[in-house]
Amino acid sequence: MDLELTGKRVLVTGGTRGIGRATVAAFLDEGARVGFCARNAEEVARTEAELASRGTVHGASVDVGDKEALAAWVNACAEEFGGLDVVVANVSALAIPDTEENWERSLNVDLMHTVRLVNAAMPYLKRSDAPSIVAISSVSGRESDFASGPYGTAKTAIVGYLHGLAFQLAEQGVRANTVSPGNTYFEGGIWANVEQNDHALFDTAMDLNPTGRMGRPEESAAAVVFLASPRASRISGTNLVVDGALTRGIQL
Repeated sequence: MDLELTGKRVLVTGGTRGIGRATVAAFLDEGARVGFCARNAEEVARTEAELASRGTVHGASVDVGDKEALAAWVNACAEEFGGLDVVVANVSALAIPDTEENWERSLNVDLMHTVRLVNAAMPYLKRSDAPSIVAISSVSGRESDFASGPYGTAKTAIVGYLHGLAFQLAEQGVRANTVSPGNTYFEGGIWANVEQNDHALFDTAMDLNPTGRMGRPEESAAAVVFLASPRASRISGTNLVVDGALTRGIQL
């Protein structure tokens, strides 16, 4: 299936690792032009070099918790690409323990970077012929689990925010959706760390997965790219769960 993304102009936050990197690669493979950011300049440069053969890709070192820096990056990419068609809010602080500092980090990074990305990109999206917003939430935003608290609450808020955007922007043709991955394993990721340092938690998490395995970044990235594409033109306000039947609640 041609997702009709050739030449589309895409931004992805947190594009050097895990789902973010897989999302950048998947958009490039569909012929899109992609700008991505992350905090670590060395990782940004390495990722850009490794993905350059797949298409037009530009990386930048940006702290998405910095409102001015995030807006400047969005504007610079829009100028470079001649506009924007898709934005993907992927960054998370992964601030799970229930402390006041983690509440502040989760709200500023997970939630407010999503809001600020949307606000900065909106003037460009409204001029696109296929505008789309996708944010990465989590199954922890859908039901209570060990990550309830700062992380889970911020992820729930992201789903609510994107659903509201979908309703508010429908007449203007701007679509907004979320993707909620379940446990996702990749080298250097949180679950690889848990596997090394907390065997009991890792075993418990694995036991909850009826497929007998955790997800791969590419599996969530595929959902992101489809929802962002013009092929999903009738889908807006949806929270697409990508969890291998991990969650038990029925999503109505």
